[in-house]
This record gives sequence, C-alpha cells and structure tokens, in this order.
Amino acid sequence: MYCPRVPFTAVVTGAGRGLGRSIAERLAKRGLHVLVTDIDEASAQATAAGLPGAWALKQDVRDPESHRAIARAAESRGPLTVWINNAGVLMVGETWEMKDADVRRTVEVNLLGVIWGCHAALGVMKEGSIINIASLSAIVPAPGLAVYGATKHAVLGYSLSLAGELKRARRPIEISALCPDAIAGEMTNAVAHDAAAGILFSSGSLLTVDAVADAAVELLDSPRLVKTMPAYRAALIHLLRPFPAIGLPLLEQFAKLGRKRNAH
Repeated sequence: MYCPRVPFTAVVTGAGRGLGRSIAERLAKRGLHVLVTDIDEASAQATAAGLPGAWALKQDVRDPESHRAIARAAESRGPLTVWINNAGVLMVGETWEMKDADVRRTVEVNLLGVIWGCHAALGVMKEGSIINIASLSAIVPAPGLAVYGATKHAVLGYSLSLAGELKRARRPIEISALCPDAIAGEMTNAVAHDAAAGILFSSGSLLTVDAVADAAVELLDSPRLVKTMPAYRAALIHLLRPFPAIGLPLLEQFAKLGRKRNAH
C-alpha cells in the first residue's frame, strides 16, 4: 500500500513577529511544516495563518514543560528535524539599576529558554539541526547591556558545550549559534531613546531581519558552530578581546557615536 511521505517538522520559538516570523516563512518555503510559538498567541496564529502546513501554539519559553509539550506536538505531525531557539528579550540600562524582575525575566527567557528548548528538542529528534540565536554581544563586553550580554555569552558557551556532548554521544544533530549585530525592528526601536543602548547603533546601519533570517536558514545547509555577522565587526572584536584595557574605552567611544546618531 502506498504511504505518502510524512513531512518533516520544525519549531521556531518567538515567531509571532520579527526575526522568528521571517525564519518561519523561509522554513515553510522549504516544505517544512512549522510549529510557530510565541507568548503572544494572536501573533503566533497570524504568522502560521500565512504559511502552508504551519500551525501555532502559545508558549512561555520560561516554562520547561512548555518546551516538552511543543516537542511532542511537533513530533505528532512528522519527524522533528529543525528547532530554532529564537525567543528573546532586550533590556538596557546600568545593571545595578535594573529591577530584579527584569533581570530574572531576561535570564529566564534568553538563557533558560534556550536550554529548555534544546533539552526538549533532543528528547524527540533523531537527526537534524538546532540553531540558537545569540548575539554579537556574546563575544564582546557590551556596557549598557550587561545582563543581556551575559545571557548571550552563556548561550554561546552552552551551544559549544552541547555540540561537544552530541559529538561524543555520536548523535547526528548539528548545533549552531548565530551571533548577529543589532537588528532593525521592534526590539531595537523600543530602546533607541535610551542612552544605555548607544552601542547597538554604533555601526550606523543595523542589520535587516531578512539578512539575519537568511543566515539562520543557511546554517541548515552549511552548519557552523558559530556564525557572526557582519564579519568585519566580529573580526575587530576578536582583535580587542585579549586587551580589555584598550577595548572597553574604545567601545565607549562607539557607544557615544551611537548615541549621537540617535540624537539626530
């Protein structure tokens, strides 16, 4: 008896808008059935409504059980082969002035949300790719974004260690950490008025959502443990990392430039 091929499935967290939505669109074009998740259920439904084979579920990525439920839901539609940990929040300001609740939310969404997502995905995936959206702040000190940067440093470190564990266990699952510079969109627009966010705008032109979404999906074809973008910014950062006494004052000059640009 003829049995039609069961479609592969993918999960994209925080895909109600912005980068997550753009990634989900690209995965759907590849023929994957995409499970769109977001804490804003209406936004998740709006993303899924425009994509063939996609569906949506509300999810708070701070809840580990929510990830397990999402993994089961995806697996029920077909083999889960792609999981994108995209959900994240951005808060800026002097770290000692941040509210306890804001610090906790940033850590739980940006870091624990990635860890819980990886655990859940690995509970059902036989093979495939997990992509963790980090940030260029994962490899550079980011004054004004200390807590946010700390979570992204941790996401990068976790991704590298996880890749090693999977290789040792001989599991055919690729791990990639994507580290883009600031992206034009709702998150950066929301903090543009804050002087503490100056470093985000120091390059003069922010990355586009489409460019970063393209880079994320390209990692499925050509996996890399770490992909930074743009490359020239990452190269400068790597040169400065061993010399914080030089790098930190220089970063402050970049931040001043970003604040000046935002003021106009």
